[in-house]
Amino acid sequence: MSDDPAAEALTELARNRGLRLRRSRVRTPGKGDFGKFGLTDAAGAAVLGIGEKGLTATAAEVEAHLRGLNTQDWTRSIEAAETTLVSRPRKKRDDEAGSPPPRSSTGAPRRKARQKPEPEPEPEPEPEPEPPPPPAPAVRAADAGDAEAIAGLVALLGHETSAGEVRKRLAAIAAPTLVATLGEAVVGLCGLDVETHIHRDRPVGRVTILVLAEAARGEGLGRLLMAEAERRLWDADCGLIEITSNDRLTAAHAFYRHLGYERTSMRFAKRRG
Repeated sequence: MSDDPAAEALTELARNRGLRLRRSRVRTPGKGDFGKFGLTDAAGAAVLGIGEKGLTATAAEVEAHLRGLNTQDWTRSIEAAETTLVSRPRKKRDDEAGSPPPRSSTGAPRRKARQKPEPEPEPEPEPEPEPPPPPAPAVRAADAGDAEAIAGLVALLGHETSAGEVRKRLAAIAAPTLVATLGEAVVGLCGLDVETHIHRDRPVGRVTILVLAEAARGEGLGRLLMAEAERRLWDADCGLIEITSNDRLTAAHAFYRHLGYERTSMRFAKRRG
């Protein structure tokens, strides 16, 4: 490292300018170019303080020269920037008058897109009509017009018959036969009978059949039929109401028990041979 900080500073300053600092090799004061400096470019050509007999520039002269170069470069850069700003044409905006319309990729001028009209609001949808109320259940006495529906209900218990046979039986039975309806549809059947027994003081009412269409079960129609059957049989002065039911219809037995009926006897039957 050099013992002369000033010389080191000049060396660095020259290097930043792309130059090389030359220093005197004479170490004796008063002799030759002692304490003198010179500048050369990167190729070794003389720039400052290079004489035929040695170096001629002082440290102050070298510093002034290098700093003068810095000032000149700074001034030139400012002037160049100003020239660029003045000479550069101002870019026109697309919306300025006289500007050509933008061109498409094919080179043809683009047409200004037409503004689409606002779509008309869609009309409010009509409200859905209220669904009709479900038909109210009802119980009434059967008539000949119910014969076909009754034949279908009887078949659910395994008794095949025709609408014609049903009409004949409706005409022959003294006690009324009840049907449950939903609107115009016959969906339930309850057969009644009133008998006078030698060993009983008052007539005996009997429910001979109770059946509902499968789709109508669980809607309370069985209770409606039984309530109407009891009302009619009590009005006929019956002292007892019996229900006949096949042994295999265990669900029906539970229904009757729930209505207050109890098993009091066994029934035996024999078919005509």
